[in-house]
Amino acid sequence: MFTACFTFLVIMFGASVTSNDAGLSVPDWPTSFGYLVKVPHLVGGVRFEWSHRMVAGSLVILTLAIAAWTFFVERRSWLRKLALAALGTVVAQAILGGMTVLYFQPPAVSTAHAAVAQTFFCIAVCIAIFTGRKWVEEVPQVEHDTRRPSLFTLTLLSIFVLYVQLVLGGMFRHRGMSWWPHVVHAAIVAFVLTWTAIRALSVFSKIEAVRKPAIIMLSLLITQLCLGFAAFLTRVAWGKDSVQPELPIPLDDGRGRAVLRLVLADGADPRLVAENRPAQRDDPGRTGGEWEPSAPWRGGARCRLTRER
Repeated sequence: MFTACFTFLVIMFGASVTSNDAGLSVPDWPTSFGYLVKVPHLVGGVRFEWSHRMVAGSLVILTLAIAAWTFFVERRSWLRKLALAALGTVVAQAILGGMTVLYFQPPAVSTAHAAVAQTFFCIAVCIAIFTGRKWVEEVPQVEHDTRRPSLFTLTLLSIFVLYVQLVLGGMFRHRGMSWWPHVVHAAIVAFVLTWTAIRALSVFSKIEAVRKPAIIMLSLLITQLCLGFAAFLTRVAWGKDSVQPELPIPLDDGRGRAVLRLVLADGADPRLVAENRPAQRDDPGRTGGEWEPSAPWRGGARCRLTRER
């Protein structure tokens, strides 16, 4: 959980770099002005870029520790693979961050840098849930999903449209395209997420593991739309001719991006799709109190949604 929260902090630092046009304030990588650990003069955009690099480096160390702990302690093989995927993702994220500096912020690379960050954030949230006591110890509850499209399908669609929105937003912020595709697609995102949340609340309102993420997602969607409108006003309508970003621009941009990350993480919450955990513990008398975990997306589920045959 700490790593997931710290990842959110790193993303906020990264958003402040873009919002303040500070991406090239430190012109070299992986060093900073020729040094690996020496603190430079934190003036202008350097304080944003260098601070982002430091917290990102700390995140790599945290992820390495999680991967090592999972490899030696965790019995669920799929969770060990997920931890290794997290490590690979954060390394790829660091490399993409370096490429944005070395190649002078090409929009495609900068957008990929932002999108991979969200992927790692979602993986960190999933690991936090999978290793939580509540995930393992709660008695599963099985419900049949007879609607078409199913909640599972709607959740996957929500994640997809959110990723597209992140890419479009990243391309706009890094001056790779105009603002209107991002704004038009925001209406599609709002429709799909509202559809998903209403389906979850209307059909599975008695299942807490579905109801609470749906309410959170709907609340974050409303907040994101308000902040997105404010960011549009400050960056496009009022601040398009500004030589340097004024204070409202980075504030609105940073808050909007932060909420969008939370919406994506909530949409990727596996509890909204299915519970990947054993249905129950084995008999302690036969196994010495240990249990054998089920395979991913196949075991017992607190809110496993299955189709009626």
